[in-house]
Amino acid sequence: MKTTTTLTLTLTIAASSVSTPPPLPKHTKPPPKHPKPPPPTKTHRPPLFSTFKWGPQHKNTHTQINYYAELASKLAEDARFDDLLMIVETVVASGGGVKAGEFAALLDYEMLLKGFLGVVGNSEGVDRLIGVLTGFRKLGIGGAVEAVVSDRSVVGAVGRECRRGLKLGGVDEVVVLMETLSGFGLTIEEEVEPREVIRYCVNKRNPQAAIRYASFCTRSDEVFCTAILEFGKRVDMDSALTVFEASKQKLGCVNMYAYRTIIDVCGLCHDHLQSRTIYEELNAQKINPNLYVFNSLMNVNAFDLSYTMNIYKHMQNLGIAPDIASYNILLKSCSLAASLDLAQEIYKEVEYLESKGSLKLDVFTYSTMIKVFTDARMWQMALGMKDKMLEAGVTPNIVTWSSLISACAKSGLVDQAFVLFEEMLSAGCMPNSQCCNILLHACVKALQYDRAFRLFQNWKNNLFQMTNRSLTLGGSQTAINVPFKPTASTYNVLMKACGTDHFLAKALMDEMETVGLSPNHISWSTLIGVYGGSGDVKNAVQVLKTMHESGVPPDVIAYTAAIKVCVKQRELNLAFSLFAEMKRYQIQPNMVTYNTLLRARTRYGSLIEVQQCLSIYQDMRKSGFKPNDYYLKELIEEWCEGIIQDNHRSQGQLKCTSRRDSGGPHSLLLEKVASHLQKGTQSIAVDLRDLTKVEARIVVLAVLRMIKENYNPGEFMRDDMFIVLGVQEVGTSVDKSEFDVKDAIIKLLKDNLGLEVLSLGPKIPTEIRINVENPFNSQPDLYETLEGAKLSKSPNRRPTVLHRLKVTRRSLNRWLQKKWNERIEDK
Repeated sequence: MKTTTTLTLTLTIAASSVSTPPPLPKHTKPPPKHPKPPPPTKTHRPPLFSTFKWGPQHKNTHTQINYYAELASKLAEDARFDDLLMIVETVVASGGGVKAGEFAALLDYEMLLKGFLGVVGNSEGVDRLIGVLTGFRKLGIGGAVEAVVSDRSVVGAVGRECRRGLKLGGVDEVVVLMETLSGFGLTIEEEVEPREVIRYCVNKRNPQAAIRYASFCTRSDEVFCTAILEFGKRVDMDSALTVFEASKQKLGCVNMYAYRTIIDVCGLCHDHLQSRTIYEELNAQKINPNLYVFNSLMNVNAFDLSYTMNIYKHMQNLGIAPDIASYNILLKSCSLAASLDLAQEIYKEVEYLESKGSLKLDVFTYSTMIKVFTDARMWQMALGMKDKMLEAGVTPNIVTWSSLISACAKSGLVDQAFVLFEEMLSAGCMPNSQCCNILLHACVKALQYDRAFRLFQNWKNNLFQMTNRSLTLGGSQTAINVPFKPTASTYNVLMKACGTDHFLAKALMDEMETVGLSPNHISWSTLIGVYGGSGDVKNAVQVLKTMHESGVPPDVIAYTAAIKVCVKQRELNLAFSLFAEMKRYQIQPNMVTYNTLLRARTRYGSLIEVQQCLSIYQDMRKSGFKPNDYYLKELIEEWCEGIIQDNHRSQGQLKCTSRRDSGGPHSLLLEKVASHLQKGTQSIAVDLRDLTKVEARIVVLAVLRMIKENYNPGEFMRDDMFIVLGVQEVGTSVDKSEFDVKDAIIKLLKDNLGLEVLSLGPKIPTEIRINVENPFNSQPDLYETLEGAKLSKSPNRRPTVLHRLKVTRRSLNRWLQKKWNERIEDK
């Protein structure tokens, strides 16, 4: 009922501006003045046309069609396409034999054009236009509006609307509209560049929209590759792979350009393993990549010289001739691997191919070889390569000149570096900030701080002035404008030139912020070092707090710089507290951090200090670093020997012996010491298994020193001290090294320390009663280990025996009291 009323009102208003409808055929009864509403039907045919019977027997049929076509055109002009489509649907469904296409062909072109422009200009233009076009296609009259939709004015308006929709974030809606337009044979790629659409898909991280758009584009393969690459530039590997997999299905063929692009993206995303997986997939399908895919694969894996060379050989085996880019990548790989000899061999091969006319060396070839010689600090070879380059007529670029300047700078040839800089300017090659930073770094490294600051000042004044021999900074020489500004790296290098002048260093940091640069971690770490150089530990440590407040959380480099300052100024407690603070903030120390702390002390004075360093040592090993144990081992030896009165003689004897007898790994010794020092002192069990006699001596002395430092007058040892020498199977001979350890320990305890030592001899561990005769109350893990060596019920296993020493608690208490009295007398 409501539909009938609406449509009737619509037609009445629209018909007020068109001619009077023709009379109905005579045999057709006119509708009553007040017709009753028809009963509801299953169809959506408007009731207004339910009384019309179209057919060739009616004389006025053609006139009536023209009339309603004129009426529909008027609705289209007013952008009332829903009503227009309703008229078309009703006319076709009236049974008069009129087809939708025939009726749509009578619609006025100009009115349709005006209506479409009105829809596009609407605030909901994209969604509205999609609905209108979809309606025309459903009725089968899409062809009638193709000419209108492809009109330049409509195409331009649709393009503007699409760009507006993309800016508003409606990527999906715009893609659907473009897909709908493609169904009418219309593309607006001239109005909206495919790269622009892909960029918005990438910004929204919407790979599905990119796939849908690329599927109906004119050059789908190019658009797919563009999408893969753009996602890669955003380091969105997952989305790039999604588009790549979709491209293989949509394109229906192996597209080497797509494979090359996805491998390049693996390089952008630092995922070389994925590039190898993609290459292996091609091999599994027995598809040979082309030269460009091989070059991309080698370039992504250039850091792995062995893999790169294997790919190069495989490419040759397939009969694919390498080009100059292939050789440049091989030279790059050699440079990264510091393989000078191989790089020279490859270069000679390229020179030979050039002599035959097969290849032509380019600027990248020469520049890479210069980089190889630069890294090897062979500055003369690098300069010789420049001469070859000029003889071949190849013009050096900024990379070439920067490498040459760097070659001289690394060798300390500051004057030669400035000469090359002037040659570069004379050749018309404009330097960049990196090139100037290399010069500044060369000056700082050579302690030519004044020269560095003069160059920097001239740089800020936007000009360089030259003489015939070297770059100067002043006078009336030729001036060259500098189009680039100093960077954060520039200020960081200059801060190192401040020496101990922290006022100048802080002024440079303030200037950075003034010119719009933000101090980074290197800036703050350098400032810490400058404060430390002047001995100002307080302000050096305060910089860490200032970093937090400025929004730059201190990293491992900043903390390590502060720890170095504290160690240098002998503020060791503060250094170790900073290390603990790092751990609280979950900042992983690096090798420099650990070594700085482990070498902070020249000797140990207390148990706490030893435990502190051993804890750092263990943390270092757990983090995967391989520490040098010798330095720490010597300090531990010195600390342990401190409990013997004849200290100097014992230390000399120990160090001489340890050079001869350093059998076991030092890490095992230090781990044993650390383990025992973390235990209590009331019930002591010392495990000397797998240690040499020198190492066993150190462990026993470490435990005794721990007991001594924890001793308080009036306290008594409640248990004996047990020393485990080894575990032996019954019927086997005792290892000679165990006798050596036993003799050395008995001599140490009796002769040097005056303790009472009893050899308990072989004893079957099964006779040890749990919780009654267990001498390892303070080390249950050790007891459980030994219990695991008990006699087994199985006849295949031999019983084992335990070799032990016992230091009586009476002698330990007497020794402790004696040491306490000596300490009082010394005071």
